[in-house]
Amino acid sequence: MQDLRKLIEDAWDDRALLQHTDYINAIDTVIERLDKGEMRVADPVGNGHWHTHEWIKKAVILYFPTRPMQEISVGPFVFHDKMKLKTDYRKNNVRVVPHGIARYGAHLASGVIMMPSYVNIGAYVGEGTMVDTWATVGSCAQIGKHCHLSGGVGIGGVLEPVQASPVIVEDNCFLGSRAIVVEGVHLESEVVLGANVVLTASTKIIDVTHEKPIEYIGRVPARSVVIPGTYPKKFPGGEYHVPCALIIGKRKESTDKKTSLNDALRENNVAV
Repeated sequence: MQDLRKLIEDAWDDRALLQHTDYINAIDTVIERLDKGEMRVADPVGNGHWHTHEWIKKAVILYFPTRPMQEISVGPFVFHDKMKLKTDYRKNNVRVVPHGIARYGAHLASGVIMMPSYVNIGAYVGEGTMVDTWATVGSCAQIGKHCHLSGGVGIGGVLEPVQASPVIVEDNCFLGSRAIVVEGVHLESEVVLGANVVLTASTKIIDVTHEKPIEYIGRVPARSVVIPGTYPKKFPGGEYHVPCALIIGKRKESTDKKTSLNDALRENNVAV
């Protein structure tokens, strides 16, 4: 691993090295291991913290200039790209409905279901997760086990800057239709996002279940049930309401981890 890392770091600092076989082979090895799930861009390190491996992100970025453009034919469909598509779905017990597409270098664990959707290079999708219709999982995003990304969910990708953390969605999360999670936002386990919730690195996430509101930025605590909201903000031209996200309750311990979004919202007295 240290030898691989040194080769990647050296090539990152001097792109002329990409002409040499040893460095190309090192990049190819990292992408292959990402594809197989033997390596991840980010790993949990305990106490709710994750560590991002910048050198692995560098390998993903360096993979592009080492690949030639090529025409890819899939039945009657033709693509023109530098990146080949994944092809080992049957071997790994992954169900992919036409037109679900995942790029080589993304890992889909056993039991993943991809409806017509997209998973980019460097991403990790855990066992039993559903990537529903027109949902997208961006480069290097980390999705846990038994999650449900509903129709049109957008999980942002990140490559550069290399120090930027990827989006992390831990196990058993449920993201409602058209929810968007970008810029390294971290959803802890069993979070439920209502439809159209948008979370960026600067979005205020306000827990309104206590006498005084509690604000979070960039992280949603475990088992939170979240809906879209607004709060007033003064501008030179007047006071207007800007978007935020509201934590309106907690997912009950007794609730099945695969509960529907509607059930989770009804438990917290939200009309659906």
